[in-house]
Amino acid sequence: MSPVDWFAAFPIQPATEAVEALRQGWTELAGRPRPDFNPKTKEDGLTKRLKVYVENHVARERGLLGMWAAEDIIGDVDPNTGAMLEERRTDIVYGWNDDVRGMKLVFEFKRLGRQKKHRDHYLQDQGLGRFVTGIYSRKEAVAAMVGVLLDPEPEVVPPIREALQDAALATFLRLRRLPSGLPYARPSAMFTGADFDTEHERDAALAPTHGTIRVSHFFFAFGYPTTTRKQKSA
Repeated sequence: MSPVDWFAAFPIQPATEAVEALRQGWTELAGRPRPDFNPKTKEDGLTKRLKVYVENHVARERGLLGMWAAEDIIGDVDPNTGAMLEERRTDIVYGWNDDVRGMKLVFEFKRLGRQKKHRDHYLQDQGLGRFVTGIYSRKEAVAAMVGVLLDPEPEVVPPIREALQDAALATFLRLRRLPSGLPYARPSAMFTGADFDTEHERDAALAPTHGTIRVSHFFFAFGYPTTTRKQKSA
């Protein structure tokens, strides 16, 4: 299947509806400081609360018919012994299908400050790499990375795009470059709310029929000032 064919076959409308529901849910929950949903809340706490809120409120209002899950278990089982060979948990996934098509759209969340260690966590094997060499979104054409901004966007996101141009990282992530030579498409070709897209080659056991996965990158901010920089004592 050519890139044009897979894009035409992909159920972009329900995927877009899911993305917009998630963005709306985030905006509503993160709009003001809350004791149990704030920049200090751990990633799994944020994603569990966001999934439940979106499912119970936003998705119903929007008439979304797919299934939402948080901490969804994926992996492999040895058919001979019944033992788990590999086990991972995806942050949030939206599943949808009709008579001829289906998708499981995975959203992988990472808390992101300005520090290099945050950037590495987002881009390497515990983050974006899970959609390349890991088992996330197996056989799926599209996935999403979501950075939860702990510092201002200009201090966090441009360095991520710049890091993608590093040759060693690009090789690890099996990035496909555009005719322009850039390793990302900006603006996103998939979703208007995404900052950029990356496309990655995958092994045949993990890839859809056209051989690559498209990952859209979103960056969610809290609706009030936040920062990871330590405050000086008075």
